Amino acid sequence: MLTHVVSMKFKAGVAEADIDDLEKSLDELPNSIVEIQMYELGRDVLHTERSYDFALVALFANEEALQRYSKHPEHQKVLGKIKRLCESVITVDFFGTDAHDFRDKVRLAPLL
Repeated sequence: MLTHVVSMKFKAGVAEADIDDLEKSLDELPNSIVEIQMYELGRDVLHTERSYDFALVALFANEEALQRYSKHPEHQKVLGKIKRLCESVITVDFFGTDAHDFRDKVRLAPLL
């Protein structure tokens, strides 16, 4: 699976109603875009100096599925909102391993 991670930092003074609208729009994307295998999103709760304000994590079968998602008209609409509201957006896309795979590959010393 291809994991797509997006972190967003909002511009100063962005209205709460605009953030609510963006959150709702993002939450609706899996209903329109079949390529999305898993989708989680949410607002930052710790508010540290390193924190971004909002993030999403999505899983796709492969790079082609992520490309179809990226070009989908509903995603493009939401992307316009993101560009309007955010001063910074960072992404990372990777083929990950699950904890079971990691545990099988790495021998860790017992905790006790």
